[in-house]
Amino acid sequence: MSAPATPTRQHLAAYEVLPAMKREAEFYLDLGPLQILILAMMGGAFVTFGALFSLLLSTGVTASGPQLLLQGLGFSTGFFMIILSRAALFTEANVILPASFLQMSWGEISSKAFQFWGIAWIGNMLGALIVGQVIAFAQVYPDYVHEALASVVSKKMAYMEDGSATAWTRIVASGMLGNALIGMAAFFAAMGNTLFGKFVPIFLVVSLFVAGNLQHSPANMGYFSLSMATGGGPGWSDAFLWNVIPAGIGNILGGSLLVALPFWFAFRHRLK
Repeated sequence: MSAPATPTRQHLAAYEVLPAMKREAEFYLDLGPLQILILAMMGGAFVTFGALFSLLLSTGVTASGPQLLLQGLGFSTGFFMIILSRAALFTEANVILPASFLQMSWGEISSKAFQFWGIAWIGNMLGALIVGQVIAFAQVYPDYVHEALASVVSKKMAYMEDGSATAWTRIVASGMLGNALIGMAAFFAAMGNTLFGKFVPIFLVVSLFVAGNLQHSPANMGYFSLSMATGGGPGWSDAFLWNVIPAGIGNILGGSLLVALPFWFAFRHRLK
């Protein structure tokens, strides 16, 4: 009688994720600028659809906890679309690329990484802008959806009311925390070997990120694009100065220092 087959592992061990991220980085770094731009625009589009879904699911729910949970479910859908399609997201790259820096020589990466970072940010912005404009043109939503959007945007722009250097620094710090969580969502997604195994941690971690109102540059591009396309929002100059730019700086620091570096240091002996 033959021995029973060994069950297929449902997920990778944590120390196996960094080599997987290195392979993912190599895939992105081998792309040409136009390919990166297209994938980044898709990433911006998906994150904007996730922002829209978070509003549509949560409007009409008055209890704060269930409302935030539904917003997390809606937004995690956009992130899940990005993970499955291999669309490029600026903040995901802030984890994948630093993780690769620690495993590859500088000559292997050179300027390609910085080219990817820059094009991904621009592409995410373009994708969010285009989808926001098309949604505003094509769809008519009830007033309560627009009110929910205004409430979300207002929370993201709350730092501007202070207007101090300390407030700007707090956005950077919130961006660090935000991409620590989004980076961990990408980390856990890389661990999963099934669609279910990828989605559950993404949903849980992204829901925590949404509930905490942590700052995330591409996510906020999505919400701002939806708001600005309908004549609302703070205006792009204020949005960039008091959210998108400082949040993006924090996202780079958070993905690098709070995700990639600690796991590389802890597991570096297994990477040799």
